[in-house]
Amino acid sequence: MNYSTLKKTVALSFASLMVAGLAQAQSDSTKMATTTSSETSTAKVFGGLGQYRKFSIGVNGGITSQSLATGGSSDFQKKKLSLGYGISLKEQLAHSFALQLDLNGGKIKGENPVRANGTYRDTYVSYDTKFWQASLSAVVNVATIDFIRRKNAVNFYFKAGGGIAFYDPTISRNDGAGNTFTGHFKNNNTSGTHYVKELVIPVGAGVKFRLSDAVALDLGYTQNYVDGDNLDGFKRAYPTKDHYSYGYAGLEFTLGSKSKPVLEWVNPVAMMYDELYDAALRQEVEALKGRVANVETAVNDLKKDSDGDGVADQFDKCPGTAAGSVVDGSGCVIVFPKAAADSVPTGTAYSNIQFEFDSSVLRTSSYPVLDATSADLRSSGAAVEVDGYASSEGTAAHNLSLSKDRANSVKTYLVNSGVDAKKVKVKGYGETNPIADNSTEEGRVLNRRVQFKKK
Repeated sequence: MNYSTLKKTVALSFASLMVAGLAQAQSDSTKMATTTSSETSTAKVFGGLGQYRKFSIGVNGGITSQSLATGGSSDFQKKKLSLGYGISLKEQLAHSFALQLDLNGGKIKGENPVRANGTYRDTYVSYDTKFWQASLSAVVNVATIDFIRRKNAVNFYFKAGGGIAFYDPTISRNDGAGNTFTGHFKNNNTSGTHYVKELVIPVGAGVKFRLSDAVALDLGYTQNYVDGDNLDGFKRAYPTKDHYSYGYAGLEFTLGSKSKPVLEWVNPVAMMYDELYDAALRQEVEALKGRVANVETAVNDLKKDSDGDGVADQFDKCPGTAAGSVVDGSGCVIVFPKAAADSVPTGTAYSNIQFEFDSSVLRTSSYPVLDATSADLRSSGAAVEVDGYASSEGTAAHNLSLSKDRANSVKTYLVNSGVDAKKVKVKGYGETNPIADNSTEEGRVLNRRVQFKKK
């Protein structure tokens, strides 16, 4: 069988395998398309790798050649096809990504044509290289034609990796006088048996057909780039690298419990569909909706303010207050004592305002003085300085803070009664400037005060 006939035979064999695999895969997918979601796997989208079968082992066989589909020069000009074989172990790490260990062996052949003068190129007639190769590759599923079905049936993939090749070239040479001798390659000579070890980079593509949950038909093509120029037993003077290709067909068997789905063939879209229509999940979603609605209702109830006074109905002790009313924290209107319009306040304006021990709360007895002071300030438009003081009990820092709070209480009252806030200045002096003896209670009572300075 010549090269052309062998090439056609291989092509027809590959085509037949693809058609058979596609037909089987489509038939199996059609059956799956009629199943209900309850008959599919119970795997969850974010359930982890433990819910899948992810390990598989494969066997393959095919044709090797020194030529590549992408082109490239070779030391031997006439291509010859030979046989190759291999086994693989794969771990699927995601729906579209896996790591695969390949062990391959076989032969690679080539020869030079006879020139018109009866000689051969560089005296090399042919080579026959036995090889073994181990490589680790990343495999990426780049496309599928079956996302419309519950399970993928056909996956297209790319693979690339690195490894080590061991090979022993046997070469035939002609001395130009009609004598041909054959031997093993060793240091560019033909003496001795010597396996060469070189780095190899495999890059390939393929298509895989799911025949069943446990078996898949794998058709692929790999181009192997060797980090050396001795694969064919001919090491040229200028820097070149040898290469070879491997076209193969094989079967891949998935390992693990049949109760688990195969990660490579699971359709994520179908899984999401199953989860969305899972009865238990839908019940949980509806229950969650109810809880959210209850929370929203409770929040709205807490925020509800029927009379618009700024205090929610839940805490409003005086509902129905008139719009614009000034209310306290319980929603009740604050009533400020006011002097009669046609009379003079009973208190003496600008008199000292006395406070209880350690307190900045105004006494009701101070209201007449404050009202009189407010009336005078409003009528005269004058400004006033409000000075706060404290008795000597406690620390100086505490008394200073307390005196400021007392002065601010007086200012708040004046402003709420109509005095311009800009005309009221506040100062705190603490326990300084006492007006009575702090060693007696009577004196301390007098020192707990606020004084006015009209300006």
